[in-house]
Amino acid sequence: MDHIIHAGDILSIDVIMELEALAPVTAVAGNVDPPELRKLLGEKRIINFGRFRIGIFHGHGSKSNTLGRAVECFKDDVVDCIIFGHSHIPYCDYYQKTLMFNPGSPTDKRRNKQYSFGIMEYNHTIKAQHIYF
Repeated sequence: MDHIIHAGDILSIDVIMELEALAPVTAVAGNVDPPELRKLLGEKRIINFGRFRIGIFHGHGSKSNTLGRAVECFKDDVVDCIIFGHSHIPYCDYYQKTLMFNPGSPTDKRRNKQYSFGIMEYNHTIKAQHIYF
């Protein structure tokens, strides 16, 4: 892998350091992250991969649902894809022309049958898929 994106609920900076041993990491804080991690990471990021702009947001809040909050977070930004988490429910679909991708969770499957994470590839297009285990 070339890059790891973490959509929040990391809990400890140690997790980031372990992941950085594998590849560069871009992460945002989630609602259960401690204040020092929230301050360090922030809750919204936009990164570029080639010609694509990727928005990252955990998805927590009180209005709408997780997907709706992710869309709202980037309403004033031009992004090709939004990666979000919070619900731990794998999701991959388009909202208008933006790929919306929730990889699920490799550590807390909640009501899901399996744990999951996501893999994204980009070249002429962005492709995202879930890996279940």
